Amino acid sequence: MPSTATASSYSITMRLHTPPDQGIVGAVATAIAAAGGVVTGIDVVESSPTRLRLDVTCSASDGDHALLLQQAVAALGGVEVHKVSDRTFLLHLGGKIEVTSKVPLKTRDDLSMAYTPGVGRVSMAIYEHPEDVSRLTIKGNSVAVVTDGSAVLGLGNLGPGAALPVMEGKAALFKRFANIDAWPICLASQDTEEIIKAVEMIAPGFGGINLEDIAAPRCFEIEQRLRASLDIPVFHDDQHGTAIVVVAALTNALRVVEKEMTRARVVVAGAGAAGTAIVTLLIAAGVTDVVVYDRAGCLVPDLPNLGPAQQQLAEVTNPRRVTGGLHEALRGADVFIGVSAPGVLDAEWIRDMADRSIVFALANPDPEVDPVEAAKYAEVVASGRSDYPNQINNVLAFPGVFRGLLDARAREITVDMLLRAARAIADVVRDEELNPSFIIPSVFHPDVPGAVAAAVRGD
Repeated sequence: MPSTATASSYSITMRLHTPPDQGIVGAVATAIAAAGGVVTGIDVVESSPTRLRLDVTCSASDGDHALLLQQAVAALGGVEVHKVSDRTFLLHLGGKIEVTSKVPLKTRDDLSMAYTPGVGRVSMAIYEHPEDVSRLTIKGNSVAVVTDGSAVLGLGNLGPGAALPVMEGKAALFKRFANIDAWPICLASQDTEEIIKAVEMIAPGFGGINLEDIAAPRCFEIEQRLRASLDIPVFHDDQHGTAIVVVAALTNALRVVEKEMTRARVVVAGAGAAGTAIVTLLIAAGVTDVVVYDRAGCLVPDLPNLGPAQQQLAEVTNPRRVTGGLHEALRGADVFIGVSAPGVLDAEWIRDMADRSIVFALANPDPEVDPVEAAKYAEVVASGRSDYPNQINNVLAFPGVFRGLLDARAREITVDMLLRAARAIADVVRDEELNPSFIIPSVFHPDVPGAVAAAVRGD
């Protein structure tokens, strides 16, 4: 039986043909439970004197486990597994987003105002007063979600087609949490110059650019140059969205353990896009002692074979010049933040951290350390997963950030905006709610997007 928890992302519905036996439903449920699955629904689709048709919905831990559940049911006497549907794939059929008109198009008058000839008057007005384009078009509420498919989730370089479902999901989240119209833009190039040129060419139609799933170190240059060349905000969510939510969660975690941000010793595992942005924002928030650990070891300026981004990190971190591996870095540390790879942190090493330690294991879907094991030694544990307390999820940040930017007609994003957004998220958790298992609000908390938007606007 699989030892990992079941997940709705591996939910299947089995269409079963069975004898009209009153005990068959119980037998099916028992077989699934014995195989480690969780039954979430059993529906009788058709009943006759000779046969039942059942739809059985259940959750598995992964694809192999889902197959095991099918086999367990098929092994029951008289039960035929007629068809199996993967509910996640069904949800994606035909895509997850669509374009709808905000105005009625039912009469000749409707067409003459929404399209020709009336639309020509609006075009001329924008030509004469370019500053009105955001007010008179979708530009004022639109974001381009741009990727080259080079770093899709934790899956790697899958290319633009395979990245499209993720970008659609991002667009759906923009709409759901901030009522922003976002458009998935998947580019058929992983060349830095071509990506920059493509984004510059489409920018007139958007109020903001959200870069997504672009591999480091290329993402750093792309973001930096686009911020310099465009008059709309450019936000790399894998960097800055993650950093905002991490700083928000850490703010509240430090409150729980009664420590100060300025005195906390922090270890960050991972010097990629997320790690770099987290370190940058932590320093801006007042952290003075950060050690960055990557494959080469603890970063110090004279460590050989560092890339430009790693070298920059080494120059501004590790004031005590800690060397060696992750275990050495953790000795006496107050906080561990992992944005690296599964299993790099041995739970036993947490014993060597400072008392009342904090562990954020954010590699997804498999974290740096099992959160259950980490909780045996650390006082506060967070992860990127939804099946454990304290989920660090970017959706807490990016919808509200862009809502605030679009409302303010902002031309750029500042570090001060990022810090204000982090503080806004942290403040949603009331004093009476704060505890080691609740340091960050739910992604569905209704106050989060508005609070973040207000903070970014500077209200």
